[in-house]
Amino acid sequence: MSPLVPRKKNKFSIPTKYWMFVFVIVCAILLVVTFLIDIPESPANVVLGYTIVPLQKGVSEVGAYFADRKELMKNLAELQKENEELKVQIDELNNENIQLKQEKFELVSLREMFDLDAQYSEYNKTGARVIAGGSTNWFDSFSIDKGTKDGLKADMNVLSGSGLCGRIVDVGPNWARVLSVIDDTSHISAQVLSTSDNLIVSGDLEAMKENHIRFTDLLDADNRVAVGDKVVTSNISDKYLPGILIGYISSIQSDPNNLTKSGYITPAVDFKHISEVLVITETKQDTGDK
Repeated sequence: MSPLVPRKKNKFSIPTKYWMFVFVIVCAILLVVTFLIDIPESPANVVLGYTIVPLQKGVSEVGAYFADRKELMKNLAELQKENEELKVQIDELNNENIQLKQEKFELVSLREMFDLDAQYSEYNKTGARVIAGGSTNWFDSFSIDKGTKDGLKADMNVLSGSGLCGRIVDVGPNWARVLSVIDDTSHISAQVLSTSDNLIVSGDLEAMKENHIRFTDLLDADNRVAVGDKVVTSNISDKYLPGILIGYISSIQSDPNNLTKSGYITPAVDFKHISEVLVITETKQDTGDK
């Protein structure tokens, strides 16, 4: 007997004719669907409306979202760049504005110095800059950037604004210290310009809170002195040259002795803002007027 050999099982296969049949059926279905799509309210259109259209809409919205985000990011980047450029321009404009204000301030100051120089043309003068202030909010004393090397010495009168600022009390090679007329230790022999009546002008930092300095010992028996009158340095002063404007009488009253009057003067100088001065390069002793 021959040995038993197991028979191989035949693999499952679909005959070619069946494949052709399936292909024909699929083609027929596709033809029907294509035909039905063109018919409004057809079942195929309904099915597509509930399946394909929402999917297409979702894909379209997602695409539009990302497109909008891309455009938004682009716009944000452009805005950020423009913002940085504007910040730079603003900084430049601020710097230019500060520079223009500084130049305007310097121009005004130079014009004041020019007018002041012309007003007291009979005196020789030199300009100087303030390099240090005093210990208060007022320029009751301050330092300037010129000294003995520039021919300055003690008791030279110093002008600013529209009139007398003070006098030099200490001097070095390239600096000098000025004592202002508003300092509590300052006392000046002065006179009312319109009447030539004498008086004493004294510094008073407390009164400067109201922008005033004091005057005393005014002899005005005829009551000719009035508010607004100019007060200038007197010829009898031993430290100050004559005829320099100190300020304007702002108030006046009779003293208890009924012989003299006292009151307050508004200074001709803004003692809160002094940056440049004119120094008269001669003293009262140099002129021989004592």
